[in-house]
Amino acid sequence: MPPTGGGRTDACDNGRVSESYLVPDPYTPGAFLVRKDGADQSWIDPAHPAHLEFDYMVRPGWLIDDWATARGFGPSDRLRVVHVGGAGMSLARWLAVTRPTSAQIVPEPDAPLTAAVREVAPLPPHSGIKVRPVDGMAGLGAMTDGFAQVVILDAFDHGQVPASLVAPKFFELARRVVGDGLLAVNLVDAHPHAWARRVVAGLASTFADVCVIAETGAFKGHRVSNLVVGASSGPLPLDALTRRAAGAALPCRALSGDDLTRWLAGAKPFTDTDAQPSPPRAGGELTWYG
Repeated sequence: MPPTGGGRTDACDNGRVSESYLVPDPYTPGAFLVRKDGADQSWIDPAHPAHLEFDYMVRPGWLIDDWATARGFGPSDRLRVVHVGGAGMSLARWLAVTRPTSAQIVPEPDAPLTAAVREVAPLPPHSGIKVRPVDGMAGLGAMTDGFAQVVILDAFDHGQVPASLVAPKFFELARRVVGDGLLAVNLVDAHPHAWARRVVAGLASTFADVCVIAETGAFKGHRVSNLVVGASSGPLPLDALTRRAAGAALPCRALSGDDLTRWLAGAKPFTDTDAQPSPPRAGGELTWYG
């Protein structure tokens, strides 16, 4: 198993040894875990980019495909997508294969991380993925109204979702850029999810329709887990998402409507002045293989 902390390790590329964030997957030859600040942020297999190993990465794929279908897009039609946070760019690679010619922009401020990924696991030629060395606020701020059809927020700093990306200012900016499209958000928290509830409450106060998808055990157990949130100014494909969750290999639930209201339990959205990063976690607590 890969180490549970420390972030960087040495990787070999064409006989050259370079400092890298990429840890070879012990079970899948040619695949890598992208690990930063003790947390596994991506899994990539350059030879099979359509495969998403992490279940929490599969769920944004459900959101994207079901939203696109509900809006009349075909299963391989191109989309304009912004990824706030890049790491190994798992979802960007997946979209480049499943929806060829999609225009994708990735604001990723960690230039050394991007360089390491490009060196060891280069993006395919003509992928349509453009990485910009800026943070999410600056990246979205430079975009015009309605520029994207999908915005994905999956960003971490020292193992935590930054406070600036769960504040009303960011949500309003994302709504401006995505128009009536889809915002997909990856959150990390543990029961009773006091922080995540406040984030979702903020999304619900900004967007007309919101849902939360997570493992069934995440709503009861106390271990750290991922909660994937879908938000849109238009209707979300809730029936399709509920079916996907019910039929998943790893049991999960899609909360919306009254179920989501009960889960929120009156949580108050963060303000721009009191927004907090996600709770800090112990070293190794956010690694995929333990």
